[in-house]
Amino acid sequence: MILLLGSLSAIGPFSIDMYLPGFPAIAAGLKTDIGHVGLSLTSYFIGISVGQMLWGPLLDRYGRKKPLLIGLMMYILATLGCACSPSVHFLIVLRLFQALGSCVGIVGARAVVRDLFSGREAARVLSTLILIFGVSPVIAPTIGGFVATALGWRFIFLILAVIAGFVLVMALRYLDESKAADSAISLHPKKVAVDYVSLFKEPVFFTYICVSSLSMGVFFAYLAGSPLVYMKLNGFSATQFGWIYGANAVGLVIASQLNRVFLRVKGSAQILLAVITMQCCLALSLLIWSFLLPGKGIGILILLSGLICCHGLINPNSIALGLEPFARKAGFAAALMGSIQQLMGAVASGLVSYLYDGTARPMIGVMAGCSVLALTILTQRRHRGHGKTSPED
Repeated sequence: MILLLGSLSAIGPFSIDMYLPGFPAIAAGLKTDIGHVGLSLTSYFIGISVGQMLWGPLLDRYGRKKPLLIGLMMYILATLGCACSPSVHFLIVLRLFQALGSCVGIVGARAVVRDLFSGREAARVLSTLILIFGVSPVIAPTIGGFVATALGWRFIFLILAVIAGFVLVMALRYLDESKAADSAISLHPKKVAVDYVSLFKEPVFFTYICVSSLSMGVFFAYLAGSPLVYMKLNGFSATQFGWIYGANAVGLVIASQLNRVFLRVKGSAQILLAVITMQCCLALSLLIWSFLLPGKGIGILILLSGLICCHGLINPNSIALGLEPFARKAGFAAALMGSIQQLMGAVASGLVSYLYDGTARPMIGVMAGCSVLALTILTQRRHRGHGKTSPED
């Protein structure tokens, strides 16, 4: 079950990482430039952000399995369409629908975890999902580059469709329904909007959705700025950058598995506060370093690796704590959390690009800002609650 849920949640990011090395080949094949091909990545991010908000109510109204199967079928059809795209405009539109289909796996997997587990056990399971999820940035670019070179870029999408087809078969066979359909949940747009607003106003949820989203902002800022830091400022080749990027992804996965060990002796809220504090210290150290040496030196590489490892601990604990109060509407909660995480990631990466000055300071500044704000929000909640969190902590 956990392997299947991890596969469902990994389809979305795998669809990003695998086709990135094919950008030059796609541009040549569709007689356009890489800038226009990049718009297909933008449309994908829009789809994966908005789509989660659409799937959340459906997962609560009709149960988990049926929407998951429908979303997978939508993904497969859109992916096959991407493989057959006659122009970049078709590719951009189809990537939107591909994202709409893939994001049901992210929301659905989290909702199923909340159905079956709670408290520390939910955080442990989410840490295991990250182990599967974290494989994507390690192996997907390598596979995509090989396929684009050996078979052509269209085969990247064909392979993605085959992978999704296999997951669909496994879901049909092994995925048991974890929540019965609930006809009392309305799908009227006004009622859905009211439900989302009421969730956002819930103090516990608001705290942990902010913390998890700001952590995602740290991660996306790294994704946007790391090519400059590693290749231009420190002189690493594209191949070396790939190895460093993969090593950091492995570090993130290892950290998520250490979280399972820590949960045996500490609660999620205690771990989260400690790691957010560590993340803040690392980010501020990076900020000081960037003014002394603008993005150069082995020290900045070590500090960046530490920050990425923090994300592997923050993500499962903040999600588990945020979803804990919502048993009946876990789909709504998971969808809103996932959507705002993606939105915050897009804002953070956009800020890094907008503030570009040829140094590492824009990336590090955004990472430090997100870290300090996350720690402020978390400590404010603990102060208002006199240091108390959930009963299990």
